[in-house]
Amino acid sequence: MATTTPNFCTPRDLLRYAVTRFNTAKLFFGHGSAEAFDEAAYLILHTLKLPLDKLEPFLDARLLQEEVLQVLAVIERRVSERVPAAYITNEAWLGSYNFYVDERVLVPRSFIAELVPQMFSPWVADPDSVENVLELCTGSGCLAIMLADAFPNALVDAVDISKDALAVAERNIRDYKLNGRVNPIESDLYENVPFKKYDLIITNPPYVNSDSMGKLPPEYLREPQIALAGGEDGMDLVRKIVDGAAERLTPEGVLIVEIGNEREYAEAAFGHLGLTWLTTSIGDDAVFLLTAEQLAK
Repeated sequence: MATTTPNFCTPRDLLRYAVTRFNTAKLFFGHGSAEAFDEAAYLILHTLKLPLDKLEPFLDARLLQEEVLQVLAVIERRVSERVPAAYITNEAWLGSYNFYVDERVLVPRSFIAELVPQMFSPWVADPDSVENVLELCTGSGCLAIMLADAFPNALVDAVDISKDALAVAERNIRDYKLNGRVNPIESDLYENVPFKKYDLIITNPPYVNSDSMGKLPPEYLREPQIALAGGEDGMDLVRKIVDGAAERLTPEGVLIVEIGNEREYAEAAFGHLGLTWLTTSIGDDAVFLLTAEQLAK
C-alpha cells in the first residue's frame, strides 16, 4: 500500500481511483448514494473531515501521506468487505437529518421520511392536535425523531424488538435532545406498548419476500436480516400491524405503512380494505395508508 501512495497526491487522484475500484468491483449503491462517484466523494470528504457539500474547492489540495493512507484504507474496506458506506462513517442522512448508525441497525432509508415534512396532509387535518404517535420497527429511531419534530405537541413511542437497535435509537434521541418526547420501547410490535389511543401509527417494517431475500446484494447481507425478512410474501409482520391497529387508533387516526416494492403482495393481503397509496419519489407503490374507520370495518 505504502509504495502506491506517491501516485495519489490530491482528492482528485483518490476520487478517480475510488470510482474505478467501485465500478470494477460492481458495488451496490442503495444506502444513500446513487452511483460510484457520489459514494466515493462522500467517503473521501468524510475521511478527510471536509464539508460534505464542498468537493470542488478541495479537489486539487495536496494531501499528507497519512491522509492518503486513511482514504485508501476506507476505499479498500468498502470494496473488499462490501460493507455499506454508512457503517464505515457511522452516519446516515435522511433529508437534512444526520443519524448515528452501525451494524446493529439497518442503514436508514425510508420513503415515509419524504412525507413527514408535509405532516401527512391532507389525512392529518390539524398537526397541532396530534398528541400520540406510535412508530413500530423504529431501528435507529430516525423516523421517530423526524415525527417528533414535525408534530411538536406529540409524544412518540418508538418500538423495536431488538435491544441492540434500541441502543442506537437511544443515542440518536439523546443527540437530538428529545428525551421525554421520544420513548424507546422494547417490544414485539404491540406486545409491550402502553394501551392508549394513537393519532398516528407509522411503520417501515421488514417486508422483503423470501424470494427477494435470496437475491439481496452483499451490502444488504451486512445488515440485520431480522429487519429485512418479511416471510414468504413479505407481509408477515405487516399483517400483525394491520390487524392490531384498529384498537390502537383514535377515531380520526391513520396507519401509514411502507412496503417498498411489495405492492402486489400488499394489495393481495389488504386490498379489500381500500388502501390509499401515497406519492413518493418512486411513485405510488411504496407507502399505503388506512384510516381508523377503514380498519374498524
